[in-house]
Amino acid sequence: MATKTTIQAVKGTRDFYPEAMAFRSWLYGKVQEISRRFGYQEYEAPLLERLELYAAKSGEELVKEQSFVLTDRGGDELALRPELTPSLARMVAQRQARLVLPVRWFSYGPFWRYERPQRGRTREFFQWNIDLLGDESPAADGEIVAIGAEFLKSLGLSSKDVGIFLNSRRLMERKLSEIDIGDELRAGAFRLIDRRDKLPADKWSAWALELGLSEAQLQGLRVLLADPDLWQESEELQQVFATAEAFGLADYLVYDASIVRGLDYYTGPVFEAYDRARTSRAIFGGGRYDNLVADVGGDRITGVGFAMGDV
Repeated sequence: MATKTTIQAVKGTRDFYPEAMAFRSWLYGKVQEISRRFGYQEYEAPLLERLELYAAKSGEELVKEQSFVLTDRGGDELALRPELTPSLARMVAQRQARLVLPVRWFSYGPFWRYERPQRGRTREFFQWNIDLLGDESPAADGEIVAIGAEFLKSLGLSSKDVGIFLNSRRLMERKLSEIDIGDELRAGAFRLIDRRDKLPADKWSAWALELGLSEAQLQGLRVLLADPDLWQESEELQQVFATAEAFGLADYLVYDASIVRGLDYYTGPVFEAYDRARTSRAIFGGGRYDNLVADVGGDRITGVGFAMGDV
């Protein structure tokens, strides 16, 4: 008698049986509660977008290596959305004449990235996105960071358990220029900084030299990354800390020069939340993007936000 073969779920996806669905619903409820408490409205975007939307600014790795790409019958290249910020920028650009700024929006839905499935990483995942567009002041960055801190607090996680580690791309660009790392090396330098805690020291240094940094530039970069007070040279970071203090949540914030985020569209403050021991992947991460709406065809409308996955 032939053995029946059960068709398995697609690799990297999950089945939500009732107990798992109960947790997902609870998390979604918590996301709605905190977002609405701060005055944010819920929205949604298509699950399919044109690939060119991500090619515009998300970065080569996300487009070429991590996106699920398909060609429709008309020959257009499409992608299952790997992130939401470009879709948000497109939506704002399309309706910018009718929107009253600033815009405070949030969303919670499914995303896909073609990555190796492992603990804490799947190919299909649900993600909370929350963004504030049309406010250039660092107080907007502080508000977004405070929302993240309030969410952690609502889960019973104190500032002793978790921290929001932040930096500024603008500050780092200025400091990189001071150690003679110019425009031609800057993108590579940011990738290098982003991988600082993910590679052994010798491999990290070897990679720096492969990217074209000199020994003097590499030493200057090490000094930058070791300076815990560098943030005091940034007025915008000072205001972010001050805004978090006004919300009573500054204890969650920690300056960390190695936080630069991997996506190319970030322009100002950037941040990632971790447990204090930094033993696991980021809980959430985000930052300021001043040019993304313009990059997808709209006027220059600044934005800041973060995303948090459910795995």
